[in-house]
Amino acid sequence: MNVYNYNFAALDGGPMPLERFRNQPILFVNTASECGFTPHYAKLQQIYQDYHQSGLVVIGMPCNDFGQQEPGSEEEIAEFLQNEYRITFPMTAKYSCIGIEAHTMFKELAQEYGGDVLPRWNFHKYLFNRKGGLIEHWPAQTPPDDPAVIHQITRHLQSWSL
Repeated sequence: MNVYNYNFAALDGGPMPLERFRNQPILFVNTASECGFTPHYAKLQQIYQDYHQSGLVVIGMPCNDFGQQEPGSEEEIAEFLQNEYRITFPMTAKYSCIGIEAHTMFKELAQEYGGDVLPRWNFHKYLFNRKGGLIEHWPAQTPPDDPAVIHQITRHLQSWSL
């Protein structure tokens, strides 16, 4: 599976083919606005600001799969993200990441890497390299600025230069 092969709709309604980020590493996160981990948005925004110039793209995907903690419309989600966290990184429309309604990317991740790769809660993080391959993934309990996450990002920055 290659992350650049997947298409999403953007939170604002336009298309968001991941192909447009080809040759850039991606930190992809399923998100929710009413979760105990919602403050991770601030840390994701900081990572985006710190590493975007080196090529890293952070992408958030609102998801209502866990505890119905993303019940709002896409317009409400966008307003929340702007008002509460000033998010500037790309956000997809709302999708599922588990079950029959799961986005194809998650189905294919599970098919290739096994079910343990799937999120068990909001704010599961996936790091893909500039060739579109999965490097690592971390559960919700691992904050985006955890040393293990930052280590993997910085470890690969040299190979990610544009």
